[in-house]
Amino acid sequence: MYQLDGKLSIIMPAYNEEKLIYNSIMQTIQEVQQFAPDFEIVAVNDGSKDRTKQEIKRAIKDAGNVVKLVSSEKNRGKGNAIISGVSQAEGAYVAFVDADLELDPAQLEGYLQKMEETGSEVVIGCKFHKDSEITYPFARRIISFGYYMMLLLLFHLNVKDTQTGLKVFRAEAIRPVAHLIRTSGFAYDIELLVALHRRGCKIEQMPVKVVYVRERNARRIGIKDVWNVFCDTLHIFCRVYFQHYYDKTEGKVERL
Repeated sequence: MYQLDGKLSIIMPAYNEEKLIYNSIMQTIQEVQQFAPDFEIVAVNDGSKDRTKQEIKRAIKDAGNVVKLVSSEKNRGKGNAIISGVSQAEGAYVAFVDADLELDPAQLEGYLQKMEETGSEVVIGCKFHKDSEITYPFARRIISFGYYMMLLLLFHLNVKDTQTGLKVFRAEAIRPVAHLIRTSGFAYDIELLVALHRRGCKIEQMPVKVVYVRERNARRIGIKDVWNVFCDTLHIFCRVYFQHYYDKTEGKVERL
C-alpha cells in the first residue's frame, strides 16, 4: 500500500456547514490515515452564521490535535478561506478538500502518487478527464470548454477544469504565491493556478468521482457568477501582463 513520505496538510473551508462538517472531518481522518501516517486537517470557518465553528471544535475534541481550527468573524469568500488555511499549514504537501466531501478525500492517494511519479508541483481534479465519474449538464460543458479555451489563449494554461475542489500542491510551490492571491470568489482557483504556472510549476490533471450530497439547486451557478468570474479573469490578465505581479524571482520553481 502507498505511504506518503512527509506531512500532508488538508485545507477544508466551510461556510454554514453545521450539518456536514463534523462527519466530513471524521471521515477524512479515517480515509487519509490509510496512506498518510503524518497529516493534519486545517478546517477554516469562513464567518459562518450557524454552528459550523462549534462543530469543528467538537471534531477537535474527539480527534485531538490532528484537527486545527482557523476562523473568521466575517464571510470573506472561499478564496480567502483557502489562503488563510494555507498560511497555517505545516505539511510538505497541501491539499484542498470541500467540506461536503462530494469529492471523496480517499482520491488524494492517487493524486499524491501521480505527483511523485511525474515530479509535478500541482495535481488537480478534472471533471472532463476521460476516467471521471460524473454527470455534467451539456450547457455547463459548453461554458467550461469556452472558458478553457480562454485560459489557454490568455495565459497558455492548458488546464481543462480549474473549479474542481480536489487539489494537491507541494508546499514549497504554493507557499511563495499564496499571499499574492487577490481573488476571493470562484476565480481564486484560476489565479492560483496562473501564478503557479507563471513560476514554472508543472500541473497534472486527474479524474474525479463525484457523489452528490446536496440538492441540485444548492449547486446552481448563475449568470451573475459567470460574469464575476469573467471580470476577475480580466483583472488577473492585467496583473500578469501589465503589472508582472506573479513574476517574482524569490520562490520561483526552476525546471530542469
